Amino acid sequence: MTTVAHIITALRSGGAERVLYLVATRGPQVRHVVYALADEGFYGAELRRRGIEVHSLGMRSGRVPGASLVRLIKLLRAQQPDMIMTWLYHADLIGTLAGRLAGVHRIIWNLRCSNFVFAEHPPTTRRIVTLLARLSRIPTAVAANSIAGQHAHEELGYRPRRWIYLPNGFDTNEWHPDDADRAKVRCELGLAADDFLVGRIGRVDPQKDMPTFLAAAKMLAQRYPKLRVLLVGEGTEELELPPELKPVTLVLGVRHDMYRLMRALDLNVSSSAYGEGLPNVVAEAMASGVPCVVTDVGDSALLVGGEGVVVPPRDQEGLARGIEKIMTKSPTERWRMGVHGRTRIDEAYSIESSLLRYREVFSGSEGDNFK
Repeated sequence: MTTVAHIITALRSGGAERVLYLVATRGPQVRHVVYALADEGFYGAELRRRGIEVHSLGMRSGRVPGASLVRLIKLLRAQQPDMIMTWLYHADLIGTLAGRLAGVHRIIWNLRCSNFVFAEHPPTTRRIVTLLARLSRIPTAVAANSIAGQHAHEELGYRPRRWIYLPNGFDTNEWHPDDADRAKVRCELGLAADDFLVGRIGRVDPQKDMPTFLAAAKMLAQRYPKLRVLLVGEGTEELELPPELKPVTLVLGVRHDMYRLMRALDLNVSSSAYGEGLPNVVAEAMASGVPCVVTDVGDSALLVGGEGVVVPPRDQEGLARGIEKIMTKSPTERWRMGVHGRTRIDEAYSIESSLLRYREVFSGSEGDNFK
């Protein structure tokens, strides 16, 4: 049986980590072994629970990973995987070095973001990305989950031997509308039937641009007394909310029942300023029948197609207008948007089509499917 070694920076609750989890637990019938450079996090435990072999190397940020690198090389030599797939920049560099020293010749980098804004990242990450551009002909291929991601990395100087398109896929049996569950969750959250719930799902990070979202929500809260805001994700509990938003905002922190919370929303917002590839949370909302407002970052506009509202990034007033455009539609119009959005995910971004692409990669028959 083919053995695939996945090397990833960490296994916290993030988009790349979730895709890796789906590939390893629901993907092609190959043997998956996962190496987390740092800690295992949420998905490490979930992978173990599903019978996937997981190794945590305990690397620490800002330190030379000498002992951990040696351990990774030894593990790879012992496993002798047929290929290595690396996830996220630090793993691309360390995984390539360890893989070559361990004698693994088939290595594929799996890029998960689009434009890399140097000013927004620490010096170490900037140096790594610059170095990776120079080394990009070493791996067998470089995959990207978005068309924007390929173009952005070409601008950074990436010149791989081959590009592969690996868009995320979504299970519409897991992410789907459920009126009874929606009513139950909204009751749990203390919402009235006519409250309009706008969700911002994601960790607090400069890339996600929470300040722009909060500023837009503040503008609208002053005009729409039934507006309610739901914040979910790592770091949301530490946010300093504007006084106008405190009475109307629900802050839940990290949650692992997002498929239920998503059903409670009337609108999902992605306010990212840069770096998004193909944002999971937008597709998950669409699959759940929830209309979306997104910033024009990465493949977000391509993802929503004509079934959502697209606004410029870092534009508070533009984002407020986009949210208001959905808020002022009739319930029937919003329902119709949700139905069309769900159909788009089912037809263009299904979990089945995504896993088929991974199967082709693992079997070596992927070709150059960006061209």
